[in-house]
Amino acid sequence: MVHNGIEYGDMQLIAEAYDVLKSVGKLSNEELRSVFAEWNKGELLSFLIEITADIFGIKDDKGEGYLVDKVLDKTGMKGTGKWTVQQAADLSVAAPTIASSLDARFLSGLKEERVEAAKVFKAGGFGDILTGQVVDKKQLIDDVRQALYASKICSYAQGMNLIRAKSIEKGWDLKLGELARIWKGGCIIRAVFLDWIKKAYDRNPDLANLLVDPEFAKEIIERQSAWRRVVCVAISSGISTPGMSSSLAYFDTYRRGRLPANLVQAQRDYFGAHTYERVDVEGSFHTEWFKIARQLKN
Repeated sequence: MVHNGIEYGDMQLIAEAYDVLKSVGKLSNEELRSVFAEWNKGELLSFLIEITADIFGIKDDKGEGYLVDKVLDKTGMKGTGKWTVQQAADLSVAAPTIASSLDARFLSGLKEERVEAAKVFKAGGFGDILTGQVVDKKQLIDDVRQALYASKICSYAQGMNLIRAKSIEKGWDLKLGELARIWKGGCIIRAVFLDWIKKAYDRNPDLANLLVDPEFAKEIIERQSAWRRVVCVAISSGISTPGMSSSLAYFDTYRRGRLPANLVQAQRDYFGAHTYERVDVEGSFHTEWFKIARQLKN
């Protein structure tokens, strides 16, 4: 089931790469076919990248142009992505890339509403693409490749952490490296990438997260600047990249030693007396925030 959830994330990330290259870079279908075919010779080598390149090259047999442009932008689903996200929530495992891919499918299903919304905002001077910025096409293609790869690492990290959590809950003692090997043998997410995941868990079977494997950490550090550029250009252009954006947020959250969660916990203690822990003293504490705040105002 979880590998289907990872598949949801993979497909969404590829679709976002396509959207940025087409909408910002103005790449034609033939150019897109060439780009994805080239990507399939390197680090992104996979079944999904291969079939994506094929799709861009197929002409419409019922009319002019390419078939991909005639396909309704409304994604179906059979429930495996939803089950993956539900399991992640039940086990308190963060899976934002997979969850965002599921949300993207939900929103794609609102085709009629989106068409009407587009009319409303267009009437207000808010078009489909917000800026007609000129970009270096070659640079954009390379940046998107790097952003796709970095986001992919985060998606797989989330999936593997979910499998580990379920394995611990059920006492299955699953070997994550062995799972990667099995997946590479015959499923939709099969990719050369899985070889590197297997090696990561072979190096350290107790690896807390793929992000902190030395090799994956090095690759993300090398690609994070391009990743940020892609998310920024997408945002400034009004193009939604929920998968890439949530993957980047996952990375930025996970890599920080201190988060603003201290404020959230203080708020919880303020309105619900949920208590909090301190960084300098062990134990559980509660503060009469309301009473003290009122005294300070008087």
